Amino acid sequence: MAGIETNLSGLQYRDVKSTPRLILPWKEIWTHLMRKRQQIETDKMKLSRTAAMKAELRGNPPPISLQSPSLFNTPQNSLSGALRGCLGSLDGACIEKLLLHCASALESNDVTLAQQVMWVLNNVASSMGDPNQRLASWFLRALISRASRVCPTTAMNFSGSSGLQRRLMTVTELAEYVDLIPWHRFGFCAANSTIFNAIQGCPRVHILDFSITHCMQWPTLIDALAKRPEGPPSLRITVPSFRPPVPPLLNVSSEEVGLRLANFAKFRDVPFEFNVIEDSSSSTMGEMISRESSSLYSESLLNHLNPSMLDLRDDEALVVNCQNWLRYLPDDQKGRAQNVSLRDTFLEVIKGLNPRILVVVDEDADLGASSLTSRITTCFNYFWIPFDALETFLPKDNHQRIEYEADIGHKIEDIITYEGLQRIERLESGPKLSQRMKSSGFLSIPFCEETVREVKCLLDEHASGWGMKREEDMLVLTWKGHNSIFATAWFPSGLED
Repeated sequence: MAGIETNLSGLQYRDVKSTPRLILPWKEIWTHLMRKRQQIETDKMKLSRTAAMKAELRGNPPPISLQSPSLFNTPQNSLSGALRGCLGSLDGACIEKLLLHCASALESNDVTLAQQVMWVLNNVASSMGDPNQRLASWFLRALISRASRVCPTTAMNFSGSSGLQRRLMTVTELAEYVDLIPWHRFGFCAANSTIFNAIQGCPRVHILDFSITHCMQWPTLIDALAKRPEGPPSLRITVPSFRPPVPPLLNVSSEEVGLRLANFAKFRDVPFEFNVIEDSSSSTMGEMISRESSSLYSESLLNHLNPSMLDLRDDEALVVNCQNWLRYLPDDQKGRAQNVSLRDTFLEVIKGLNPRILVVVDEDADLGASSLTSRITTCFNYFWIPFDALETFLPKDNHQRIEYEADIGHKIEDIITYEGLQRIERLESGPKLSQRMKSSGFLSIPFCEETVREVKCLLDEHASGWGMKREEDMLVLTWKGHNSIFATAWFPSGLED
C-alpha cells in the first residue's frame, strides 16, 4: 500500500563497523554520546517506574482521589501476588490482565482494589504510545467512567489523554475516514457486488438502507449500474431520519446527502429518487437518538416499516442493506411481547416486506455478555485490530489516527461503562448472526467468485496484514489472521422468483 512507508527523514545511519573508531567524525562521536546519554536516562525512567509500581503493588499507592465512604478493605499484598508477572513485561497480555483485575474489583464493589489497578494502568497507558498502550488509555477512561457511575461520589485525577470531543465531519472528511482502513469499504464492496448480481435485469430497484456511514456506500453502486449492458435501472433509496448516537457524525442532513447522491446519479444518467423515513417524535430531521431513547426510537422505526409508509411498488426489486446497524437494535427479550427481542422483530418485519436480498455486514465479535470481565476480554482483543492496523502506516501524532481511535474509544466506553438498555453497542459474532437469520426464516446467498475477486482487489490497496476468508455463509475480513468484519447475504425462505 502506498501509505505504508518508514519516515526516516531526520535519522541518519552509517555502517561504521569497518571504520576505526579513532577516525570517526566528531559529529558522529557527539551523536553517539547523546544517544548513549538518552539510553541511560530512559533506563533510569524505567527503573523509577518499576520501583514505583512495586511500591504500589506492595499496598502503598500514592494518594489518588478515587475515594468513597463505602470502600471495601483488601489485603495489602493481594494485588502483588496476582500481578507479579506484569512488572517486567507490560505487553498486551499483561495489560489485559490488569483490566480484568480492575473489572473484577468493580463488579464486586471493591473500589480500593480498583483504584490500585487503575493507578498501575495509568502508568502503563499512553495515548501516544504503541497500539497496546493507546488502547489501554481508552479502557482506563472507560473503567474510570464506570467507577464514577458505581460510586457517584467518586472522583479520580487521571493524567492520561483527555480524549477528543466528537465532531461533525464534512463529506470529504468522511470519505477520507472510510478510506483509511478497509473497515467499512470491505462491507461496501461485498454488499454492492452481491446486490448488483441480485438485481440483474430489474428495471426498477428500491434500496432500504440502514447504516451509520451516511450513504457513502452508494456512489460505487450507482457507477456500476450506469455501466450495465441493458442500461441502468430506476433507483430509489430510502433511509431513516434518525440514527444511533455513534460516529462517524456528519455536518449535513440526510436530505443534503440525498441531494448529493441525486446529482451524482444525474451525472451518471441513472434515474434516481431519495426518500427519508420521517418520525414525528424526532424534532429535527437526521437527529441522533439519545442513549436513553434508543429503544423507543427502535420501536417507532418498526412502526414505519410497512409497505404503505415505505411506498413499496410491485414493479420494484426491494433490497435491504444493514451495514453496522443491526447491533443497535436491543436484543433483550425481557418485557417484550412473546419474549421476542426488537432485533428479531425487525428481521420478522423485513421478511414480511419480501425483499429480493438482505445484506448484513457488521463487526465480528460477541460484545453482548452480561459479565463485564467477559466483555473486556473480547473487547480488548477485538479493538486491538484497528489500533494495530493504524500503527502500520500513520505516525503516532497523526490527527486522522487520533480521531479514528477516539471514535473506537467512545464505543469502548459504551461497552464498559453501561449496562442494560443504556448500553447500545451489542455486537454479536458472524456465526451467531447466521443462526439468528436462519431461525428468522432466511436462507443464505453465497458470494460468487466475482465478488471475492473484487474484495481481494480492494484489499490489495491496503496493508499486507489485511486478508479475507470464507466461513460458511460469510465473507470475513481479517487482520493478521484475526476476524474483524463479516459480510452475509440473505433472502426470505418463502420468496418466489
